[in-house]
Amino acid sequence: MSAELDAAVRQGYAPATALTVAAPPAPSRGTAGEVTPQTAAGQVAAAVGRASDRGARIAAVAIALAWHCVIGLPAVLANRAELAAPGVVLAAWAVVAVVGVLAGFRLLRHAPLPAWPLAGLLLAVDATVFAAAGERQLFTTANWVWGTLGWFFMLALWGRRVRGLIALLTAHSLIALVAVVGYGATAPADLARFAMYVYGTSSLPIAAYVGSAVVAVLARERATTSAATHAMAAERDAAERARRDRRDRLALVGGAAGAVLAELADGRADPADPVVQRRAVLAAARLRRLIAESDDVPDALLHELRAAADLAERNGLPIDLVTIGTPPPLPVQVRRQLADPLTATLADARGWARLTVVSDPGEVVVSLVTPDRNGPDATGPPEWDDGSHEGRVDRIYERDGEIRWVQTRWRR
Repeated sequence: MSAELDAAVRQGYAPATALTVAAPPAPSRGTAGEVTPQTAAGQVAAAVGRASDRGARIAAVAIALAWHCVIGLPAVLANRAELAAPGVVLAAWAVVAVVGVLAGFRLLRHAPLPAWPLAGLLLAVDATVFAAAGERQLFTTANWVWGTLGWFFMLALWGRRVRGLIALLTAHSLIALVAVVGYGATAPADLARFAMYVYGTSSLPIAAYVGSAVVAVLARERATTSAATHAMAAERDAAERARRDRRDRLALVGGAAGAVLAELADGRADPADPVVQRRAVLAAARLRRLIAESDDVPDALLHELRAAADLAERNGLPIDLVTIGTPPPLPVQVRRQLADPLTATLADARGWARLTVVSDPGEVVVSLVTPDRNGPDATGPPEWDDGSHEGRVDRIYERDGEIRWVQTRWRR
């Protein structure tokens, strides 16, 4: 598309007689979906909290199932002959294993669990195993509910207040106490053993349950603090870059207008001299474009070109401005390379001008056609910035006695 358009403009257009014709402005980008530093910090904290919670869920599921399979099942099988109802104990073990697998699967998928129905089922299994284990296996590992059931209580109530877990462990202790009293194991040694079992099998699940919640909260807080610190550092860097940009822009502005103003002030330049007037127009055009660089607009390149074209038009030069496509976001230096050569030619143009901008996501072509005239360029040939920037900017400058043609082309 751009090649055909350039060929057409090089063949010459009729002089424009109307005011500037600009393409409809591109729709401005709204801020509804903008991610602020505070929002980003919140998202980071939430992600860290979810990762910490997921790690704790994996650990809890692994501990419960490993304890149930590696410690509980071998003890039941080894002491099967000593149990009062080994079939019932094994069936209860299988029920709890199924419950653990299903609860673990749903926990790892962050799916809600029917917590209290599961808790009721586990308490029923608790009472059944105490009754089926018998007096001889009351305080042995074959009575696997002592050491295992607390971890499954934790799985069933994951994400809820710790008071629910404490209530279940208390109910578990009461069931065990009923079994101890029912079997007549009321000697001081048996009661001391009961107290040790209750303490040992309840403290670990509670500690793990509370610890996982505290670690997740601390991880979120640390992530929030870290993200806020990085956001502040990014804002400081942005402010410093803005300050440097303003300083560089002031230096460019001074370079664009300072020489002409100094010569006029010293009397070395005549305001009536056409060459001096054209240099002043060029300096004014560059000033206008440099000022436009700092404007926060959706299409910065078109905004800067329109500023230069508007100044030329106010000086009596009819301009057609044709835009095809929407330029992608470009760094300031690339925009300068694209616009500065055309700004210089506009300052020297007479009669009419046609400015064309053809854009797609990977390429931007800016062309300017004006009538040629005899003699050298009053402002000299366009100045090129050969700095290394994002992408490549090619430049073409030609004149054949009839038209003067300047083109800049950026490729990603």
